[in-house]
Amino acid sequence: MPLVLNEEQEMLRESAEGFLAERAPVAALRKLRDSGDATGFDRGLWKEMADMGWAGILVDEDYGGSGFGFVGAGVIAEEIGRNLTASPFLSTSILAATALQKFASDAQKKEILPKISAGDLVMALAVDEGKKHAPSQTALVAEKSGNGFKLSGDKAFVSDGHVADKVIVSARTAGAPGEESGITLFLVNAQAKGIAIERTAMVDSRNAARMTFDKVDATGDDVIGEVDGGYMALEGVLAAGRAGLSAEMSGAAQAAFRMTTDYLKERKQFGTEIGRFQALQHRAAHLYSEIELMKSVVLKALQDLDNAFGMAGVTCSLAKAKAGDVAKLAALEAVQMHGGIGMTDEYDIGLYLKRIRVAQEMFGDTAYHADRIARLRGY
Repeated sequence: MPLVLNEEQEMLRESAEGFLAERAPVAALRKLRDSGDATGFDRGLWKEMADMGWAGILVDEDYGGSGFGFVGAGVIAEEIGRNLTASPFLSTSILAATALQKFASDAQKKEILPKISAGDLVMALAVDEGKKHAPSQTALVAEKSGNGFKLSGDKAFVSDGHVADKVIVSARTAGAPGEESGITLFLVNAQAKGIAIERTAMVDSRNAARMTFDKVDATGDDVIGEVDGGYMALEGVLAAGRAGLSAEMSGAAQAAFRMTTDYLKERKQFGTEIGRFQALQHRAAHLYSEIELMKSVVLKALQDLDNAFGMAGVTCSLAKAKAGDVAKLAALEAVQMHGGIGMTDEYDIGLYLKRIRVAQEMFGDTAYHADRIARLRGY
């Protein structure tokens, strides 16, 4: 399949580019950060994005969505990265929407998906429990209690968990941490009795949460997929999230590169633009080549999710590994080639570096995905 956008996807890109550049540029993130906004995003802006069909971009039209697919979601995520737009697009419109659209019961879909599409519901995915991404290490336990379960344990680094209305939680109903079998996904109300939430402001000026579950009630109707068999569903959801994050990092890397090349053309030393210095030209050319490779693998991962969802895990890991490496390189090179001004807070380039470093760690860094690909290939 050609690694290019079709006409409809290109029109979506142009629409997202114009809207986010006008309504949610980097200056909007600065305003949220400097005001100490507890939500971490503009709810009015999120409602506008929903009205444009973005909140339900992965949701079928039967449930009020636009059903545009993962490539469409990646197009929006790339523009979000380009503008450092703060929104629950990843947590709600990619992660939660994928979990519900692909694995939920009809009753769950009918109840939740229309609310996601309308922008009336913010959701979060609670997976990780330690310092590093390790979904099979789930230790939060779901003990059987009558006809239901009681969830007890801790989750960390839950993106938008501090403002979520509902949370998809991975819990262990059987087996031991490290085993893939015995994991079940539960859909729970974030305000349920027994849930304690601590907001954590991250270095990229976004918000996540630490969540503690103390005998939180869940019923069989709250299970997404199968009891004890939720790991494959979880991997599918994470694959979508990894591709979405990769697209966002791609947009951020492209913006950082553009800012850097513009600066190289303007900044003068010894009476000439520094962009004429061969050493800087070589570094910029190398970075350009890496960014083009990254864009291709990210688009391939998104296409695989659309065309063969269950087989896309390896490509999504490849995209996450490549995007993490290249985006970090783009940000670090940008800061260095900007010289002293690149270290100052009033210049935007540092904000790109901070967001990229957080996105690089979320759902597995480059080392995690290199190891995962090797294991999946039998090494």
